[in-house]
Amino acid sequence: MGNYRGTLIGIEPGTRLVQSRKQSPGRTFMQARRGVSRCASRFSDLSLSTIRAIVHLQEHGVVPAHWDQMLAPITPQEQEQAAKITAYLLNYQLNLMNEATIWSRAIYPLLMSAETGRVQAWAQVVLKASYPHFELEGIADGVLGDAVSGMIDTPYLIVVEAKRGLEAQNPQYQLYGSMLAAAWQNQQRTPGERQEVYGCYTIGDNWTFVYGITGGFEAEMPSLTVLYSREYAERLEATTILRILKSIVRRFTSPDIAA
Repeated sequence: MGNYRGTLIGIEPGTRLVQSRKQSPGRTFMQARRGVSRCASRFSDLSLSTIRAIVHLQEHGVVPAHWDQMLAPITPQEQEQAAKITAYLLNYQLNLMNEATIWSRAIYPLLMSAETGRVQAWAQVVLKASYPHFELEGIADGVLGDAVSGMIDTPYLIVVEAKRGLEAQNPQYQLYGSMLAAAWQNQQRTPGERQEVYGCYTIGDNWTFVYGITGGFEAEMPSLTVLYSREYAERLEATTILRILKSIVRRFTSPDIAA
């Protein structure tokens, strides 16, 4: 049966399965005699080839113009919070800290600083999606979103903490999967032709933001268009990162207010 790592959805017991590689390169489907099954993947298993096999991916690289307008004003109190985080980070050797310590002392406090009203920062959030021809599931390291009844109802920003060392993997594809799952989840709540979701991956105290647009939710292959920010070093640019986070929140909670 090959090296297929997903699970098979909706196949009746006793149905004969055959392997087919007629789809895009890098994609292995298990085809049933009565039809084609959906493949299921975890975020951590995704690669560029598997992403391209399930969605039409368009990557536009770093687009400064988008992020130049994503700088919401912050209050003196928020400015002070960012300054405290910066002062702490400048006095420690972050390259010697493990990921959990950096997350708890640098990344998550800044996410919490962007909270407002029902928009909260959560860690270890389970995200799932069931598109017509594939399913996604995994855990996002962090989420900024609308919290209702003890759960994140509408995720606005997905954060993936990249691992370092020998086990390090490219965080982009895990982030793409997380953003696709968040977009699907938001589509169930507020249907539309497309869904906008922001993402971010962190390496140490460095943040890289991603703006994503997902469309074609009922198509055989949905579309995902992404554009990137430059890299922001929190120890030097905590205020700028916080302004971007606040702008993302305002974009969804007050869409008529310009960032």
